Amino acid sequence: MRKIEHIGIAVNSLETSNLLFEKLFGNPPYKQEEVASEGVKTSFFMNGPNKIELLEATNPDSPIAKFLEKKGEGIHHIAFDVENIVTEVTRLKNEGFTILNETPKKGADNKLVVFLHPKGTNGVLIELCQEIQ
Repeated sequence: MRKIEHIGIAVNSLETSNLLFEKLFGNPPYKQEEVASEGVKTSFFMNGPNKIELLEATNPDSPIAKFLEKKGEGIHHIAFDVENIVTEVTRLKNEGFTILNETPKKGADNKLVVFLHPKGTNGVLIELCQEIQ
């Protein structure tokens, strides 16, 4: 893991939260997109070298909808940039971590993503991200 890639925040409304974070950071999101396979719409903000992803559910069965129902708005995950996601998944499996999706899938912001189960990471959902070449 090379660095924190972004912090994901679950929100009830992208429209409302985009305005809030635009005021907070002094600039609008640089990118918005929908990831239909995950049932989510996202907005990305830059603040210096740091990236924040806001996530809004697009259907009631999505992981974000379930998170919001259970915990409310707030930090959903921390994502780490990796050079080779397949190698990193193998390493982490060998270390005993539970991988939620062993096969990388396309995520937002041109990334391949894999998630680690939060039960094995002190309650924090960890996302591994590799830039799609």
